[in-house]
Parts: sequence; structure tokens; C-alpha cells
Amino acid sequence: MRLKISTADRVGMVLDVLQLFSPLGIDIQAMEVEPGAIYIRFPSSQYTQIRSRLQGLDGVHALEEIVSMPQEQRRREIQAIVEAVGEGLVAIDAKGRITLFNAAAEAILGLRAAAVLGKEIGTVLRPDVPMLATLLSGQSYDNQEIVMSKGPHRARYMTSGRPLLDQEGRVTGVVASLKDAGQIRALVHSVTRAPELTFAHIVGQSGEMKDLVALAQQVAQRDATILIYGESGTGKELFARAIHAASPRREGAFVPINCGALPDALLESELFGYEGGAFTGSRRGGRMGLFEFGHGGTVFLDEVAEMPPHLQPKLLRALQSGSIRRVGGNEEIQVDVRIIAATNNDLARLVREQKFREDLYYRLNVIPLTIPPLRRRREDIPLLVEHLLARGRAGIDPGAMAALGRHPWPGNVRELENVLERAQTFAAGKIIRLEHLLLEDEEPGGAGTLKEQVGHLEQRLVGEALKKHGSARRAGEALGLSHTAVLNKVRRYGLETFLANRKE
Repeated sequence: MRLKISTADRVGMVLDVLQLFSPLGIDIQAMEVEPGAIYIRFPSSQYTQIRSRLQGLDGVHALEEIVSMPQEQRRREIQAIVEAVGEGLVAIDAKGRITLFNAAAEAILGLRAAAVLGKEIGTVLRPDVPMLATLLSGQSYDNQEIVMSKGPHRARYMTSGRPLLDQEGRVTGVVASLKDAGQIRALVHSVTRAPELTFAHIVGQSGEMKDLVALAQQVAQRDATILIYGESGTGKELFARAIHAASPRREGAFVPINCGALPDALLESELFGYEGGAFTGSRRGGRMGLFEFGHGGTVFLDEVAEMPPHLQPKLLRALQSGSIRRVGGNEEIQVDVRIIAATNNDLARLVREQKFREDLYYRLNVIPLTIPPLRRRREDIPLLVEHLLARGRAGIDPGAMAALGRHPWPGNVRELENVLERAQTFAAGKIIRLEHLLLEDEEPGGAGTLKEQVGHLEQRLVGEALKKHGSARRAGEALGLSHTAVLNKVRRYGLETFLANRKE
């Protein structure tokens, strides 16, 4: 029996009510008081004994049977809110015992609330769980990554925690929120997701391009590894993004990385992530790599021929077993990604020269796609020009179009895009004429001071090495320069068009 007694708001009202219950020996199981109301829970069988006495008491206005005591109702409302939250919520008391463990926490940690409530959290999860440090220090923490591996229970999640304080500021417990890796990936992907590129964005009417697009659309539905061959600037990343958008993984992340644009040590940590303390300057708690972030989606390895030899076995393992290991870590992490790789090198030749692992080559070369260079599909040039000029609403006269049709286009579609962008600037958004085109083989060369002429020569030599070797690392080897030195000269002279490290 739960009874609400509506009363006058006067001193002594509660005492008067209790004095009615006491002589009858009625067991008051719970009692709450607020201005104008007293709530009492007691055995239902004793209600008839007390009802008339309460009704005759001065100051009692009404009696009402209720379903829940106010505290019970508040507890249910709070529990409903806790369970409705998408994040896992865990709370401990001043002794480190678990007092709250919602359904989301059950799903993330693979544990049942009924089995862990009341237990010391260090024995349930890990002895160094950050909630215990907060219990001692009173300091909050944010976005710490935790790996739990205890018996059959394995979990990887991000957690933030806050101390619970009493009126004197003493720590009486800690509450923590938990997000699993999938939630983190989904959140980041929703914020950073690039505009989707599909097969409709691939411009071409030549027979070779139509056949290639039809084949790519067919293999997009399968989950096999794809290796895209093509010269720099032909559109390898565009094809990779279109394949991803047409695949069953379209709702997952598309994660691109250029294997030739990063120093070896940085490339490893970017691909596979690292544990906290793995190296100087590493973030506390570590960081997931692109393979983990791409879980459920597609990882695009551009310039895969530039993958350093010591990382090739790790990539092979990821392809064979679907597992990776972070830098500085020992745990195998299962990842579900589709690999699309791209190169402008002859991988078969590199295998013969023992510059690329043969077993990795066969793992990557499951479905090869070769994008033809622009010079082999000149009938597509007018269509590409129309498509590219539509952005700036400029036109082009027949003489300029004829010159574009004759040009060899060593930089392919990317070079065409750059040439038209410059031409639109010179034409001030009007009709592009022959004099507005600045094609590479027609650029003026080297008069000026000795320093300027040396600069022109250096620019030409670096550009030729990049064009010949296809990457900064191999160009550096040919020129006797470091990888970093070549990248610095690329930026200094604006030679990015020779590298495949921008969106194609």
C-alpha cells in the first residue's frame, strides 16, 4: 500500500500522523515528506485500521492510493534516461564498487549488469581503469582509449569520466561514459565525410573508358581486392571512390592514404595506429590507425609501390588474416576493410627486381584495372574540357581546342585541369583562346640571374625525374636527394602535378 496524505502545511503535522501509526503497530516501510503532502508505504492489510483515524486527524485534507512513491518514480525516470543514452554509462561508489551499468555498457564491454553490480571495478575490468585514479585524485579525464582483454571478454573503447562530489567537495564516486570504436568511427566519418563521387562523375565516351567503367561497376559488388594501374593524373582515386560508392560498403568510410607521401615511420603509425608511449610525442592512450578507422569500409592505398619493405609484411598480414597490430602494441586487432590499391609503376617488374614482395603483389593484384592515359583517348578531350569549364562558365574557341587535342598530356587529366584553370584566369572568365593556354612544352625558359637560371634548371630536372620515376622517393634516389628534400622542391616549384598525392 502506497498512500498520499494531503495535509495542511504546519509544524508538527508529520509527528501527528506518525503517532496514529505507532499504537497500532503498523510497519512503515518508507516515508517521504514534502510541503502539503506525506507519502507512506505500509502493508495493505492494515489500511482499514488506520484510514478512519487519518481521516479524522485535524489538518488531513484527503487520502489517495498511489502506484509509486515519489522517489521510486524518480528512480524509474532516471533509469529510463540512463538506458536511452546511446553511450555506455558506468558509475562506482567511494569504495570502487559498481553502482550503475547500463545496457549500452553491457554491449560495449560484453558483460551483464546483474553479474557486475556491487563488485569492485578493478576486478571486473582492469586494475588500472582510469575511474579508480579519478576516485583518488578527483580529476576528470577525457577520451582515453582502453583495451580490455580478460578471459573471453575483449573490448576496445574510448572513455571520459567525472568525479561525483558531496556538499563538502569530497569524492563520493565516479561516473564514466563509454563509446566503442564503431561509434567513434561513425561520428568521425559523419563529420569528415567527403562528397560522394560515383561512376557518374567519370567523364569519357571512348570505347576503352566505357569498357573500363563497365568492368569497375561489375567488380564493385564483390569484396575482392582491386589494384588500379594508371599514370599520374589519370583518375585512380576517382575510380576507387566510385567503386566504393557502388559497393555494399558505401555506408562505411572511404579512407585514402598516399604511401609515397609520408616518411616511413609516420606511414606505419598512420596505417596501423599506435599505443600510448610507443614513441616520443605519442598521444596518451594511443590512437587508432586508418585500418581501424576504415573498419566496415574501404582503405585506398595510393602509390602502393612506395610501401617501404619493412611495412609490406604487415600489409600482407592485414590482407591475409584481417588483423593488424599497432605500433608498440602486442594485441592483434581484427579489422574488416576492403583494400583498393593504386600504382603508376609496373609492380611485376618491381617484383622481378626484388623491390616489392611477390606474395604481397599477388594478394593485391586480384582484380587489376588499368586506366588509359589521356593521349590514348583523345576523343574524350572535348568532353572533359566541356565538363571542366562548366564550373567556371567559360568558353573555348576552336583554335585553343585544337591545341589541347594535339598536346601529349604527360600529366593526364590533372594536367588538363590545371591548364584550363590557368587559362580561365588569363581569359578573365570569357572565351579561352590559344594565347591563354600555357602548356608545359611551350613554357618560356631560362633567362635571368645565375640564381634564377639555376632554379629553372633545378625545377626542370626535378620535374623530369618525377615524371620518369613516378614518385618522390624514387626521384630522390635517382637525383641523390632525400625523400624530404624532393618534397620540399616539389612545394617550392609547384610540381605537385607530377605526384599522385592529390585527388585524381
